[in-house]
Amino acid sequence: MANLIDLRSDTVTLPTQAMRDAMYHAELGDDVFGEDPTVNRLQEMAAERMGKQAALFVASGTMANLVSMLTHCGRGEGVIMGDLAHTFISEAGGSAALGGLYIRMLPNQPDGTLVPAQIEAAIPSEDIHHPYVKLLCLENTHNYCGGTVLRPEYMAEAAAVAHKHGLALHLDGARIFNAAAVLGVPARELAAQADSVMFCLSKGLCAPVGSVLCGSAQFIAKALRTRKIVGGGMRQAGVLAAAGIVALEQMVQRLQDDHDNARLFAEGIAEMPSVRVDLARVQTNIVWFDVVPDRANALELASTLRKEGVLIMASSATRMRAVTHHGIERKHIERTLQAMHAALAQH
Repeated sequence: MANLIDLRSDTVTLPTQAMRDAMYHAELGDDVFGEDPTVNRLQEMAAERMGKQAALFVASGTMANLVSMLTHCGRGEGVIMGDLAHTFISEAGGSAALGGLYIRMLPNQPDGTLVPAQIEAAIPSEDIHHPYVKLLCLENTHNYCGGTVLRPEYMAEAAAVAHKHGLALHLDGARIFNAAAVLGVPARELAAQADSVMFCLSKGLCAPVGSVLCGSAQFIAKALRTRKIVGGGMRQAGVLAAAGIVALEQMVQRLQDDHDNARLFAEGIAEMPSVRVDLARVQTNIVWFDVVPDRANALELASTLRKEGVLIMASSATRMRAVTHHGIERKHIERTLQAMHAALAQH
């Protein structure tokens, strides 16, 4: 549909012309042999951005998280994570299916954090009856908690608990550059306490494919083998990595535009009687909101908006999510708000 406004996710972004040009002209080699110069350059850039020794280009964020967990943990060993973690809810149970990992869930707080005292209490004592727990997973920004940001002070506190008990810390930093933009700090500051961190190139950074996993040289050497096990060895992958390089060089600095548009949208729907939104949790480019059950149905609202050329995700009859990204401008938000007003007036 012409002039479609797609707010379902920042994964719908299309590569920029600069990315397409870089992909066309990319210098290529066999990455499984470590000989693709474009992949190697991207990995060096990513490691530097995260303040780590090394990095590994992978096909997706799900693969990055899976490779990290399978590298940190052996079969039957445990991972502590939040009950609203993307890794737990939306990654197809890969850690259990492929790694036989034990998942110890803790309740995510509204801001996406896990309570440090609860983390410590969830770590089993040395006992023949208890599983070994080897890893703590955190998420920044936190998708299902509204795109909320974990601050460096919290990261340090959670890491101290994990490291005290011999656990590694993995950070699902799919949108870590969004968090860094909010806090006005380099992304490496948010990853400093993590033993491994991944970020996505294919969300707000607009690359068509890929994520990067970063950590120590020893960890990445092991992760390289894990990537091979899960089928992630790619050959002339520089054609994809080239877009990732452009993403890091050109797209990070514009993320605040997406945050501003998300705030505009959230403030607009907050004035609608049929909608409930917690403005305090709208910190980045994600807006989760609810429709009042006796006034509207989210699934029906999404269907009506689609007919008007606006795509917003409905996850249930009451819950919806809108995500701003490159290609969405203020005029698109204003048009979306007008469409929502008209659609809700029909109910």
